Amino acid sequence: MADLLEPLLHYGGHWVIPFGLAWLFWRSHWRVAGLCMIAANLIDLDHLLATPIFDPNRCSIGFHPLHMLWAALSYALMLVIPSWKARAFAAGCLWHLLVDGGDCVMQSF
Repeated sequence: MADLLEPLLHYGGHWVIPFGLAWLFWRSHWRVAGLCMIAANLIDLDHLLATPIFDPNRCSIGFHPLHMLWAALSYALMLVIPSWKARAFAAGCLWHLLVDGGDCVMQSF
């Protein structure tokens, strides 16, 4: 069951839930805001700096540069930018870290 639940939560969290969050916070622009949040998945490009690039047993949080505390603080600061697109991207980055953090928790079981 966990073998099915983990990828469902991970990929649903990265590709589906952002549109729901965009609808909640930027209803008049929810489609574009959802795409901005999805674009935040680009922070996974930092995986290219790791060897191996993908390790299913590695927790991204605190390992990859764009998944560290300083990065999360930068994303949080971006929430004050007076552009809903920038805030949607920042929220997407923070959501991405939350989803990846959930993966780390599930790996520990």
